[in-house]
Amino acid sequence: MTLSSMTGFARGHGVCGAYAWSWELKSVNAKGLDLRLRVPPGWDAVEIPARRAATVLARGTVYGTLSVKREGVAPVVRVNEPVLAAVLATVERLSGRVAAEPPRLDGILSLKGVIDVIDEDEREEDRRAAEQAVIAGFNQTLGELVAMRHREGETLRSLLTQRLTEMVTLAERAESVPGRQPEAIKARLTEQVATLLNASERFDPDRLHQEAILMASKADIREELDRLASHISQAVGMIGEGGAIGRRLDFLAQELNREVNTLCAKSNDVELTTIGLELKAVVEQFREQVQNLE
Repeated sequence: MTLSSMTGFARGHGVCGAYAWSWELKSVNAKGLDLRLRVPPGWDAVEIPARRAATVLARGTVYGTLSVKREGVAPVVRVNEPVLAAVLATVERLSGRVAAEPPRLDGILSLKGVIDVIDEDEREEDRRAAEQAVIAGFNQTLGELVAMRHREGETLRSLLTQRLTEMVTLAERAESVPGRQPEAIKARLTEQVATLLNASERFDPDRLHQEAILMASKADIREELDRLASHISQAVGMIGEGGAIGRRLDFLAQELNREVNTLCAKSNDVELTTIGLELKAVVEQFREQVQNLE
């Protein structure tokens, strides 16, 4: 299965009769799926089908904006009869009281409220057809958004695989660091114990021996390296499997970070510490890129 990013953008538009519509969809990272629609007044009927269609996505906040215009509709001129009657009655009432030329027709029609210019009334069947076209347009635009998220997901697959390969290489370097070999640890501890014994006779050799064994066990990073290898192997398998694996990979990224922090804390060798810090940087890059996965 392919991987999918949570970020994407798509735009679609079309015409149905006198209606011209356009959809704009964009998605960003989120813990779950959240569809936020903005539709013009009177177009609420398209929301429920759009929300059903959006369930093809597993995660992400999706912002959807619908624009609709009625174009090519012949205007209808209507005379507001009550207003016209009131105007004519007023003219007749004032005609004998005011010395003035009789009003002209164009003057009367230019008065506010006498003439209304409106769009042709919508027909129910035209509106229903437009709604169906808008819903179909949403599905098509959503498909383009999904396709873009898949393309982004495949790019993330490549980047995440690269990060995991770097982790394997660094773990192998840590495995072979001379300073973490038992002989090197023993020699280093022996030298430290000898220095302490020479500095003072109050140190108990047996007690120092026990402490040295404890220090050696704490300095062993075998367990951390094994767990790192296990987590890396699981991550490789998930990425190969594909699908909505963002949450699981995010958990693994946290576990990888935990093991690397422990490795750095237990390190008693400069080279091993350097490798641990490099590992930490790579794990952080991996975690940041995982945040974009569905």
